[in-house]
Amino acid sequence: MPSASPPLDEALARDLLTLGERLRAARRRQKVSATAAAESAGMSRVTWHRIERGEPSVTAGAWLAAGRAVGLRLGWVDETVPAAAVASLPDRIVLAQFPALRQLAWQQPDTHELSPQDALALYERNWRHVDKQALTMREIALIQALSNVLGGGRLLV
Repeated sequence: MPSASPPLDEALARDLLTLGERLRAARRRQKVSATAAAESAGMSRVTWHRIERGEPSVTAGAWLAAGRAVGLRLGWVDETVPAAAVASLPDRIVLAQFPALRQLAWQQPDTHELSPQDALALYERNWRHVDKQALTMREIALIQALSNVLGGGRLLV
């Protein structure tokens, strides 16, 4: 039986839920069952599911092992940095300036610009279709900035 959860305010509970959802999304993108992921992380399937649900009573070590099992890294975020870092991203990303992104957006023929969040999501969903050798230095820098600022330093592919 799990230990009693420490008291959490709503914001912290949401943060844990978000971490669990990101872990589940990474596992599903890789088409890995929860049982296989749990075995890889050295924990029970029940503990794995508790992590995916964002339960606060799961140890930090289990969270870290779960993240490593699906290629994610858990780290502290300095909340004073994002405001300045987000300001370094353009408000809109012009597709004509980024050939790979323009190709990924082929289903949206009337779209000429994307928000940084939409651009990151498009790269992450379709990364397998990106010709990495053909990326321009400018596009590599954009992808790195998007993943650093919006993706916690990691492109979820």
